Amino acid sequence: MTNVQFITHFTDKISYETSAALALQGGCRWIQLRMKDAEESEIVGTARRVRALCDAVGAKLILDDHVELVVETGADGVHLGKNDMPIRQARRLLGNGYVIGGTANTFEDVKRIYEEGADYVGCGPFRFTTTKKNLASILGTEGYADILQRMKAEAIKIPLIAIGGITCDDIPALREIGISGIAISGSILRAADPIAEMRRIVSMQESL
Repeated sequence: MTNVQFITHFTDKISYETSAALALQGGCRWIQLRMKDAEESEIVGTARRVRALCDAVGAKLILDDHVELVVETGADGVHLGKNDMPIRQARRLLGNGYVIGGTANTFEDVKRIYEEGADYVGCGPFRFTTTKKNLASILGTEGYADILQRMKAEAIKIPLIAIGGITCDDIPALREIGISGIAISGSILRAADPIAEMRRIVSMQESL
């Protein structure tokens, strides 16, 4: 499990595929292909091209939502939100050879995802972010600390990946409270040099 995940996004100048390429060039080795509202044919085509980019550097490719496209696109797994297919059902369909992650906002979410057999939890949002609609309650470091404390009390051991408006400056505080890793998106594409910004984040994560 890598401690830096990149979730694809797009701008008026950067496509989903290009955003993944920039992250990979910056040293990220985990791409979650998130293409909300895109047609299935577009997702499949983009996923296959991003798969080739990931293979060239030994990176993981995780699809967002689309369990039914994992095998077809050659993805390593799927990330499921609260309104997507249940994790148990996805596990029955995909088997144990694929990575399955789930989205959480509360300790109760984390516990459910853990009990359903996920490999990791994407937990957030850390702060307000414009890259996701219908944002849940903001957690901040205090929210994560409370969730981690309750996980420890109930012996729940699963990687907790912080997500939602995270920047390079947030990494030390998140690592200090015990977060397993971070997922980023907009902060990379908004940077003057996305590749350099990704390198900076990967380097900081690895050095802590």
